[in-house]
Amino acid sequence: MGNNGKPWLNNSGCPDPTAYAAINNVRKEENQHIDEAAHKVITAIKSILDIAGFELVGRIQIKHRKSGKIYK
Repeated sequence: MGNNGKPWLNNSGCPDPTAYAAINNVRKEENQHIDEAAHKVITAIKSILDIAGFELVGRIQIKHRKSGKIYK
């Protein structure tokens, strides 16, 4: 799907709103799963610090390798 940087067009150059909407929904779900995973990772890090008798004094920043999105 996609034509000259216009993802709403199919390979023939015709608008394909159904496929475009479906692909966008899948992308949103994938991003939601990544966001949830990042939250779990940060929560786990904070729990480990607490169990070990440490406290966090700065901001945690992690980066998703595939998307490049940074979580704080």
